[in-house]
Amino acid sequence: MKMTNPTAFQNKYGLEETTGLKTAKTIYWNLTAEQLYEEALRRGEGNITAGGAFTADTGKHTGRSPNDRFFVETPEVRNILWWHKGNKGISEDNFEKLYAKAQKYARERDLFVRDAYVGADKNSTMVVRMVNEFAWHNLFAKNMFIEPSAGELKTIKPEFTVIYLPGLKADPASDGTASETAIEINFKKKIVLIVGTAYAGESKKCIFTVMNYLLPLKGIMTMHCSANVGSGGDSALFFGLSGTGKTTLSADPKRGLIGDDEHGWDDNGVFNFEGGCYAKVIKLSKEAEPQIYATTHRFGTVLENVFFDADTRALDLDSDALTENTRASYPLSFIDNAVPGAKGPHPKNIIFLTYDAFGVLPPVSKLSKEQAMYHFMSGYTARVAGTEKGVKEPQATFSTCFGGPFMALHPSKYARLLKEKIEKHQASCWLVNTGLVGGPYGVGSRISIKHTRALLNAALEGKLAEVKFVKDEVFGFEIPVECEGVPAEILQPANSWKDKGEYYKKYCELAEAFVKNFEQYKEGTPAEILGAAPRPAELVK
Repeated sequence: MKMTNPTAFQNKYGLEETTGLKTAKTIYWNLTAEQLYEEALRRGEGNITAGGAFTADTGKHTGRSPNDRFFVETPEVRNILWWHKGNKGISEDNFEKLYAKAQKYARERDLFVRDAYVGADKNSTMVVRMVNEFAWHNLFAKNMFIEPSAGELKTIKPEFTVIYLPGLKADPASDGTASETAIEINFKKKIVLIVGTAYAGESKKCIFTVMNYLLPLKGIMTMHCSANVGSGGDSALFFGLSGTGKTTLSADPKRGLIGDDEHGWDDNGVFNFEGGCYAKVIKLSKEAEPQIYATTHRFGTVLENVFFDADTRALDLDSDALTENTRASYPLSFIDNAVPGAKGPHPKNIIFLTYDAFGVLPPVSKLSKEQAMYHFMSGYTARVAGTEKGVKEPQATFSTCFGGPFMALHPSKYARLLKEKIEKHQASCWLVNTGLVGGPYGVGSRISIKHTRALLNAALEGKLAEVKFVKDEVFGFEIPVECEGVPAEILQPANSWKDKGEYYKKYCELAEAFVKNFEQYKEGTPAEILGAAPRPAELVK
C-alpha cells in the first residue's frame, strides 16, 4: 500500500532552493521509522529479522572507502586543511561535473529527506540535511543524528547537506575520482556528495569530518572517543582504536553513557555529536554486552551485513559471511543508562586506550599534559595476526588523534585545544594498555579485563592518587607501584618477562616506532609536545 502524506513534515527551505536538486518523482520528508520500514520493504532494500530489526546488505562496500574521499579545493579551505595522503583534494570543476550528474540522476528518483541536528549542545550544534536514494539510509540517519521537534522540523534551516546516491557511479576519467565511488566534501557549497557505495557509515563519518574542520576553528575541541559520567558528575573520555576496548570499558552500568563515538568539548562541557550508536556486532555476546545485544533484536535498529536465516529470520551474529565489519545502528534511547540530553560536565579523566601486542607497555600509566598531547597525536595500537589479511606478526599502527581519517586540520591544532581544556579543567590523563603482559604475541597473555577494570576504576575514583609512582626510563610517564586487586608484577611489565634483555629490546623498538611515526608532525607542532617523545637511547639496561 502506498503511504499517505509524504510531505507532512516538509521543511520550509525546499530541496531545490538549498541544493538545486529537484525530482519528477516524490520527495518524502522526515518520515517516521514505521513509514521508512514500509518504504524500504516495498522497494526491496532489505528484510525484517527476528525481533524487528531491519537488515540491509551493502554489496561490495562493507566499510568506508578512505581512498575515495576528497575535499573540494576552494579558496576557503586551501590554506587551512591539513593536506596529506588521506586528505586529498579535487578541483571545483571536477566537483561540478559530478554534481551535475547527481542532479540529473536525482530527477528520476524518489528522494528521502531528513533534517536533523549534529551536536547536543545548542551553542555548538549544526543543522544537517540528509538526502537519500534509499529509505533505509534515511532510517540510519534518523537513528544516528539528533531529532528536532515536530515544530522545528518545519522551520530549521539546513547548514550542511549530504546527498547520498549509491546507484550513481563516478567516472574517474571525467570526474577526477579514484574509482566509481566518491565522497566529496565542499565547504564552499556546504554539500557532501556520496556516490557509488551503499555503506551507511559514510554519511555519519563525513559529517564528523565536517565538524572536525568547523568547530576547532571556533575553539571547540572535537574528539573521536566515547564518554561517560559517574554519579558524582565525573565525566571521562575514552580514546582508542578498534580492538582496544573503548566500547566495552566505557559501557559501565555504574556510569551514564554520553556517547560511544563522536564528541565535542566546549565551554559548557562534553557533548555527543550524535543521537545514536553505530556498534560493531560481530560475535556479539548477550552475556558480555547485554544492552547492545538487545538492540539487535528491536524494531528501529538498522543492521548492516548481518547474516540471518531466511526462513526463521534468526540472526547469526557470529557469522562473517558478508563481512567481519557487521554493524548495528540504533538510537541512544535504546541504552538503559544513556544520559538524557547526551551531555556531561567537563571531564576529570582522559583515557587513551591501546592494545600493545608487544607486551612492553604498562597496564596503566599517568601522563603529563605534554605526554598526553604526544600520545593523542600518535594514536598508537597494534595489529595482531588474524585481525587483518596479511598480518602474521604484531605490527605497530598509529592513527592521528585516534581518528586519523576524520581529522581535517593539522593534528597539533587538536592537541593544543585538548591541552588548553586539560589545563583549564585540571583533568588527569592516563595511558591504559589492554593488550599483552608477560611477553610478546605468542608468548604473553592478554591483560585480564578484571584487572583492567580495577585499574580504570582506581583512576576514575581517585584511588591511584594515593599510591606511589615511579618514572619510566624511556617514555617518561609515571607508573603506579600498586593497585588494589591487581598483581604487582604486571604493573611493571619487565617483571613479568622471563628474558629481561629481550624485553628491553622490544621496548626500544616500540619507542623508536613512535619517534619515526611522529616525524610527519614535526612541522607546526610546539616544542613542548616534541619534547615529550620517548628516548630509547637513554634506556638503562
